[in-house]
This record gives sequence, structure tokens and C-alpha cells, in this order.
Amino acid sequence: MLTSRWLKALTLALYALVFFSLGIYVHGALTKPSAPGAGAGRGLFGPPQASPSKEGGAVPENPFVRVAELVSPAVVNISTVTSGKRRPPTELFRPFGNEPFSRDFFDRFFEGMPRRRQTSLGSGVIIDKGGLILTNNHVVKDADEITVRFANKQEAKGKVVGTDQKTDLAVIRVTTKEDLPVVALGNSDTLHVGEWAIAIGSPFGLDHTLTVGVISATGRSEVGIAAYENFIQTDASINPGNSGGPLLNIRGEVIGINTAIVTSGQGIGFAIPVNMARKVMEDLVKKGKVTKGWLGAGIQSLTPELAKSFGVGVAEGILVNQVMPKSPAEAAGLKTGDLILTVDGKPVKDPRQLQRIIAEAEVGKSIEITVLREKQKRTVRVQIGEVPAS
Repeated sequence: MLTSRWLKALTLALYALVFFSLGIYVHGALTKPSAPGAGAGRGLFGPPQASPSKEGGAVPENPFVRVAELVSPAVVNISTVTSGKRRPPTELFRPFGNEPFSRDFFDRFFEGMPRRRQTSLGSGVIIDKGGLILTNNHVVKDADEITVRFANKQEAKGKVVGTDQKTDLAVIRVTTKEDLPVVALGNSDTLHVGEWAIAIGSPFGLDHTLTVGVISATGRSEVGIAAYENFIQTDASINPGNSGGPLLNIRGEVIGINTAIVTSGQGIGFAIPVNMARKVMEDLVKKGKVTKGWLGAGIQSLTPELAKSFGVGVAEGILVNQVMPKSPAEAAGLKTGDLILTVDGKPVKDPRQLQRIIAEAEVGKSIEITVLREKQKRTVRVQIGEVPAS
């Protein structure tokens, strides 16, 4: 009887020990932090766990934080110094008129006066670890000195590789001992209105300021900023000093180069699409200039009266009003009075759109243009030429 009681007591003790050990194991499994990359720091139950920052504290699982940490090292501050032009002395400063001796004296006096130095601030983004930086033309235009300040506060002198006034883009180069951090370029052709848009730059000289908004519109033209306009519009805050800095998607890829704002409004900023910037950048680096396609035809929008005469809508084509001699348009058989409907199957609705398509086309490429001539659709093939130097 005594032995039976001891056996029961021992059995119960063993059961208690097993369940106690199992409880400790389960508790440890549920509360143990996940390894990096396993479940993104998320416990089996409960909210996601914050990942450690570089300083050892906690950083929320926030895509904007990730973009800031990924891209900020490749964004730079660009400051320039420009010597103002000396103005020749007016008659007011020639008390003896144009008498040769006095004129020569006063001209020499003004020639010896120091020039007025002007400074400006902008931003840029590193596109090559060897020191190539993409920015706006207006940031470095006429600059005598260019200073680039990096995220680590170090500075280097910049030198212009090439500029393109018509797209307001420029490439500069710096020389450093170490490789520089670079940023990935995205695809601006796949953007949708409503996507996140992130701007990083130096507004009013405040380095690496990040602002967030959305893509408000794409394909904006007739803004009056550049000759070739196809802007991304965003409400991410852009201010003086942001020019030349990147506009990014939620993955941290450059989708545009911030360029301008509407000063009379709020939340209206414009960026040059990265696909346009990529081609300009490649031309500037390889050739020091931008090669643009040329059609050699004068074009205009349709008026309501002209659209009615063609039997189309006002936004259903571009009218050819001139064909230049010895041009690609003449060689292809385009004629004054033709209504251009499509280019390579894509409808064209306004002259700026057609100009942009032709300008961005590779020189020597053959494109297919559908026109309406004498109420009949015709297709012509045009070999794109290069814009004449003159």
C-alpha cells in the first residue's frame, strides 16, 4: 500500500516537471526576438518589433525612414560663386563727356573696381561612384566656383562636365580618394498619379531635408520653365535650394530631378522625369553635349475650325504648317497641310508632345508617322536627323 502511494506521488511529480518544462519552452519561443530577416522582426503574436538603428536605439519599420537612410548619403549640397559682370560707366559718370582723355580715365577707373560676387545654393545626386553628380543647369550656370558638400560634411570642388539649357540639366564631377555612394535610377514612364513621392535636398541651405507627398500629375507641359517640358508634378514640399535634388519613389529610386515650384501657390512642384534626365546625362558624359532628334517640320495645334475641316477633334492631331528643305520630313514625303495623328502607333495631341518625342528619339532611328491627308490616312517612315548646329 505504501509502495503504491509512493509510485502515484512520483508519477504526479514527473507529470508536473514535464508540463513545467514545456511551459518554459513555449514561453521562450513566443517571446524570443526574431533573427534579422526572419519575419521582419515580427513576433508570433502582437505588433511588429522595432529594428535597431545605427546608434543602437529603435527605428520604426517605416519605408520613409528606409529611403532616408538609403539615399541621403548620395545627395549633396551644391554652392556656387559667380562674379557679376562689370557694367560700363554711363554718361552720368563721365563728367567731361566723351573727350578721349577723360573717357579713358574713367573707363580704366571702373575697370579696376572689384566685381560683385553672387552666391547660390542647390542640390545634386551622385550617379557614379567615381564622382559624377546630376543637377540642374540653373544651379551651376555661369559659376566660377562650385563647392560640393557631402552628407559627412566633407567638401570638394566641382567641375562642370556638360550642361543642357533646353532641359535644365547639368552634370558635374568631383574628385575624391574613396568611392562615393550612389543612388539607383528608376523608371519614370511607369509612374501613376497618387504614388508616394519623396524629395531630398537642401532648401534654404538646410542639408538633407526630406519631404513627402504624392505624384500629382505626369506629363505636365506649357509650364514655361524649359524648352522641352514633360514634368512630374508633386505636392512634396520643394523650396529654393531643392533644385537638382532627387524626387524618389517608395523604393528609394530616383524618378525625377526637382526643378521648380509655382511661387504663387502651395504644394505645386515640378521635377524632370528621370528617363529624360538619363539620356541627357549619358550624352553629356560621353560627348559633352546633348544630341537631339530633328524632324524639320513646323507644327501647330488645331483650332476648332481646322479640326472641323479635318473631321477630327481639337486634340486629335498636330498640323504641319511648314516642311524645311533638305530635312528628314521632306525626305520622308511629309507635306504642308498634313495632320500628324500618331508616332509609332501612339497618338499625339499637342505640339510640345511631338517635339519631345522627336527630340528624345535616337539620331538615325526610323519612326512611323501616320498622317491624315486629303481625308485619307497615310503612313510615312522618317529617319530622325540631328538638330543642326545653327
